[in-house]
Amino acid sequence: MTADTITSPTTAPSPARPAYRVTGRRVIRSEWAKFWSLRSSWITLGVAVLFLVAIGAIAAALYSPSGPLGGKDAASGAALTLALAGTNLAALAVGALGVLLSAGEYSTGMVRSTFAAVPGRLPVLWAKCAVYGPIAFVTSTMGALVSFLLGSAALHGEKIALSLGDAGVFRCLLGAGVYLGLVGVYGVTVGLLVRNSAGGIAILAGVVLVLPGLTGLLPSSLGDTVSRYLPSNAGQSVMTLHETGDSLVSPGAGVTALLVWAVLLLAGAACRLRRSDV
Repeated sequence: MTADTITSPTTAPSPARPAYRVTGRRVIRSEWAKFWSLRSSWITLGVAVLFLVAIGAIAAALYSPSGPLGGKDAASGAALTLALAGTNLAALAVGALGVLLSAGEYSTGMVRSTFAAVPGRLPVLWAKCAVYGPIAFVTSTMGALVSFLLGSAALHGEKIALSLGDAGVFRCLLGAGVYLGLVGVYGVTVGLLVRNSAGGIAILAGVVLVLPGLTGLLPSSLGDTVSRYLPSNAGQSVMTLHETGDSLVSPGAGVTALLVWAVLLLAGAACRLRRSDV
């Protein structure tokens, strides 16, 4: 064999690795998988629905014509008040889960992997809200509907009884879902702002339960104005059959106030993500 006949071995070119791009759909799929893979998501969401259904059904079952709502009739919407009596506790559970979904990644260190995969950071915020907000809305609306149906069965024959087909009833139940869905978004943004689960849950609980009472310390005219547009009272407005008293606004104004709160919190969380380190 001569040197001319000796050929050097050729190496086959290695296949090129596919180039993956970070897209909004892929980030949403990732957050969807993370949400349903966490046991705390199932448990906390179930607790929220349990609060909504059980407290509403119990309140309706314990109704007495001689009680505080005894002088009311169907037009007052008292049946809806009873059916949605557990909304505040459900809001705490829904908001707490939102905080855990965002701030929990900081406590476990998973946030480093998340932002390494999504360097832009902001798509993570939008994806978390786009996943959890609709989930909280759908489950809360279903819980409110079940609570009302159970309450209607318990109140059958009473003056305050309402049916699902009565004017404004479905709007109130849908309003409960909208309120709790947006509270879930509030929780996600507060968790990203505070980056501490316990602190975020405490802040959310203070806004939902404590802050409305503290407005009484303000001058009456200012306190009434501020109180009406707080998230809890704005949420109450969209769940009430008729606008009553000075503490509530119209359902449309209530939804607008809830959306403004969401936009402000989202803007704050976005600035925090872009300007601070992990």
